[in-house]
Amino acid sequence: MAKIGLFFGSDTGTTRKIAKQIKDMFDDEVMAKPLNVNRTDVAAFLSYDYLILGMPTLGDGQLPGLSANAASESWEEFLPKIADQDFSGKTIALFGLGDQVTYPLEFANALFFLYEFFSDRGAKLVGRWPVKGYDFEESLTVVDDHFLGLALDQDNQAALTPERLKGWLALIAADFGLALPA
Repeated sequence: MAKIGLFFGSDTGTTRKIAKQIKDMFDDEVMAKPLNVNRTDVAAFLSYDYLILGMPTLGDGQLPGLSANAASESWEEFLPKIADQDFSGKTIALFGLGDQVTYPLEFANALFFLYEFFSDRGAKLVGRWPVKGYDFEESLTVVDDHFLGLALDQDNQAALTPERLKGWLALIAADFGLALPA
């Protein structure tokens, strides 16, 4: 079994594409293939001590799910299935997508909701990312000039994504016991 589980929620498929880019950097022994949480069972999710979790921010800064007008179930529906679990001993890194131009007051807010959920259940959360280079007004996910995970804007800064992914994976490497590919 792979060492790291890679799970995402998506609406338009953009988060899935980012998850695949992350997976493409590692072999099957290190990282499992990315799985959408709407097609994931709880036992598979809980079987990993190391997790990379991705999500877009929808609507007015919401997690993806039916109440945010997502096309199918996502994080909003999956989290209640694991709400009674203890995540102590698990290390989790988050990446989230948002549009800082169209939604400058809630850029990548969904990161905050997953961060809070897993933090409240004892997980070690890693991978805070600096806000330098972004142009937004507010985000729930900013603490001390850092996002609570990697924030990506595929609408306005897609050209920066490969560099940001590489830097973020280098940042979390030690916490995940990763050797980054050249």
